[in-house]
Amino acid sequence: MSIVASLIGFNLLILIHELGHFVAGRLVGLRAECVSVGFGPAVLSWVTPGTEYRLGCLPIGGYVRFPNARFTKP
Repeated sequence: MSIVASLIGFNLLILIHELGHFVAGRLVGLRAECVSVGFGPAVLSWVTPGTEYRLGCLPIGGYVRFPNARFTKP
């Protein structure tokens, strides 16, 4: 039971951390392409206009993917 509780707590911390990246990006005008908690194939995902939200099958991290504005063509 303590392993499950630890994974839930760890993923909650990851979610809060990635939410900070998401909010900071939005404040400077970036659109997030994907927000994921966990890696690997998606267990659960949903799409809003412009952003995909995912829950990955490996609960060991997360990411927020922003478009790479430096290498896009005008």
